[in-house]
Amino acid sequence: MFRLLSIKPLYFVLIALALSLAAHAQTPERPKITGISHVGYFVSDLRKALVFWHDFLGYDVAYTLNKPNTQDIRIAFVKINDHQHIELFNEAPTHPPSMMSHLCFSVDDIEKMRAYLRSKGYDVKPSTGKTKMGDYAFEIKDPNGMLIEFVQSLPNGKEMQSAGKFLPATRISPRIYHAGYMAADSEKTLDFYKMLGFTETWRGGGNPNELSWINMRVPDGEDYVELMLYRTLPTPSQWGGKNHLSLVVPDIDKALAILQTRPYDKPLKIATGVNGKRQMNMYDPDGTRVEVMEPNPFDGKTRPPSSAPPPPPSPPPFN
Repeated sequence: MFRLLSIKPLYFVLIALALSLAAHAQTPERPKITGISHVGYFVSDLRKALVFWHDFLGYDVAYTLNKPNTQDIRIAFVKINDHQHIELFNEAPTHPPSMMSHLCFSVDDIEKMRAYLRSKGYDVKPSTGKTKMGDYAFEIKDPNGMLIEFVQSLPNGKEMQSAGKFLPATRISPRIYHAGYMAADSEKTLDFYKMLGFTETWRGGGNPNELSWINMRVPDGEDYVELMLYRTLPTPSQWGGKNHLSLVVPDIDKALAILQTRPYDKPLKIATGVNGKRQMNMYDPDGTRVEVMEPNPFDGKTRPPSSAPPPPPSPPPFN
């Protein structure tokens, strides 16, 4: 009798363990998310936008995509490096006053990414083949309505075919450091990125009583997303400053000296952020902010993250 009673608990423990292992085995593995592939922005005048990106910031257009049945350019692909670019959409924005189209992350296995997101309850459509650029990709929306894309670059795709090309010495920065956009509900947005395996690296703000932004780093790389929080929806003129792009530079003084020799009609000024990093803000013709930033605090001292509470949830900005 004693032996029977002692075996029963072990039996149930083994059954529970087996069920747990079976459930775990049925959960698809998340593929590697290695970094920011690209960010898309709408522009009202492509020629003026290219003056900003090429003549001022020093980047080349690696390839373009035309509008259907015309010779007019729909998207210009501004190359940052062999794995990152900016997409300039020569058309009206989807969610004005936002000029940000979407944010795209690189993955090592697009079908694993589909399966993983389906297991998390996302309605991910089956593959329809390669994109017009020759890669595998699909999109979902985050809790704010922001379009989030995942891409797996392929050997015959435009990006990999242009490897080592269109990388002039005039580029002000070799890498996208982060991309920022407005987040209406910090808790839901953090849950979204944690589901993807992102980790929080820092949070801060100019107001000591309320949080302004949260940085979330990709799980298998160094790039990060800056979630721009707000209490009330910013005015139309402020959207471009919130939905921004950051380019890393090793020496902000050198970057300033270079940019001052190039065409730009606004004053350039170096500032130090609350994170101790020196940066400089510039704006494209439509008011989209592009900052160049040093990767480390100017004095080598890491600033503590803010402990202020986030603002309460607001209506999603991109719906």
